[in-house]
Amino acid sequence: METQQDSLKPRPVIRAAAFSVHIFTAFGAALALLAMLEAVREHWAAMFQWLGLALIIDAIDGPIARRLDVKNVQPNWSGDVLDLVVDFCTYVFVPAYAIVASGMLLPVAAPLLGIAIIVTSALYFADQRMKADDNHFRGFPALWNAAAFYLFLLHWPPLWATLLVAALVVLTFVPFHVLHPVRVVRLRWLTMSLIAIWAVLAFYTLQMDFRVGTGVTVVLCAIALWISFSDALIRLGKSFA
Repeated sequence: METQQDSLKPRPVIRAAAFSVHIFTAFGAALALLAMLEAVREHWAAMFQWLGLALIIDAIDGPIARRLDVKNVQPNWSGDVLDLVVDFCTYVFVPAYAIVASGMLLPVAAPLLGIAIIVTSALYFADQRMKADDNHFRGFPALWNAAAFYLFLLHWPPLWATLLVAALVVLTFVPFHVLHPVRVVRLRWLTMSLIAIWAVLAFYTLQMDFRVGTGVTVVLCAIALWISFSDALIRLGKSFA
């Protein structure tokens, strides 16, 4: 005889659908492994392609999970924890290896900065203040996949690249605001349009194995600057208004 409590439980089909979202998220870690295999072979463009697929999963699994009410349907599985585990693999660990192993940094500094990336990013992921009330990130949000992409794109001299990585490590704990492309409501239409342009140009850049013209590089860098400093620029503009 079915009790009232049993009748309130989600149907098996709904529970299976909800759990499939967790499986979908976990596949991001599998893509991190494939990216790592390409990185070990120094196939950098292929590495970024796998990380790009992982980024797509990271972008769409949250809305799907909210749509299916996964948090309540499958309360024994934490989507937040799973997301952090996968993000650490794709946003931090694999890119950190690429930055250290690619020869872009000064040899004496490369392993030390690799350790710094891993340690500071782990601390950042554990910081419950990583997001401001308006959903901006506080400090450099451990987007080392993006940092590595731009290092390969710009191909700066080792000293400059080393100084940039060191600066980003420090900026992890500096309380400036970095735009969350999806969750920040202000000017979301503009941000999402820029993200779409960035995705197309980044895909083209990988297909060209980073051998692209100045125009593509300038647009990619301009979009990165908007994501990093738009909040500061808007606040500065308001102060003079």
